[in-house]
Amino acid sequence: MSHRKRSTALALASALAGPAVLLAAPAAHAAVVDVAYDCKTPIGDKSAVSPIDIKAVKEGDAYKLTMSFQKGVSSSPIELGKGAMTPSAVILVDGAEKASVPVAGPPNPEAAPADTPIKITDLSGTFTPKKSGKVTFTAGVLTIKAMGTTTTCTPGNRPGPSLELDVTAPAGGAPQSGGAPQSGGAPQSGGSSGAGQDTLPQTGPADSALALGTLGATVLLSGAAGMLWLTRRRRARP
Repeated sequence: MSHRKRSTALALASALAGPAVLLAAPAAHAAVVDVAYDCKTPIGDKSAVSPIDIKAVKEGDAYKLTMSFQKGVSSSPIELGKGAMTPSAVILVDGAEKASVPVAGPPNPEAAPADTPIKITDLSGTFTPKKSGKVTFTAGVLTIKAMGTTTTCTPGNRPGPSLELDVTAPAGGAPQSGGAPQSGGAPQSGGSSGAGQDTLPQTGPADSALALGTLGATVLLSGAAGMLWLTRRRRARP
């Protein structure tokens, strides 16, 4: 094969392999979204905007989510020492299913100066889908605990999702409502095999009633015969 033909064949093979690789990769779309937080702090209401980035990495049947803050969203009137502040948040899932995924991060690795936006450490959590399909991940409420106080920051600008991803639910998930079909069922009382019978077969009591009726008739007839015999006997006397 000439050098020109070999180059053409390699180029064609690369062109064909490229789309196949793209098709095999999971469909995902990520964006850094500005989230305007309205914070309720121990010293009053505060507001700040921070770009939020959310990433997902598949781990077995679940997806590990990482939420990153590129700017601080709150400050303290006094210096916060190392490890004095602990952050947590909620990531909202929408699309094929709706869920709220709690994420948390380590305390601040360095002291935070007074009146300076506090850098939030990366928050992580695990999402296990119950349904397969396309879902979105959006920043939710952020909670900051420091020195016995709690600051709650709520997104006030209805931010869009930071990540859109095609997820796959684990095989053999929980059965749908309704459960397993009932087999056989409890046998009906009576157990009659005759078709069209609306009443249960009578046993015992009916036979007794029939026997008592027959006995009663016999006694009645015997009494009548006795009365007739006595009457005839009286008439036969001189």
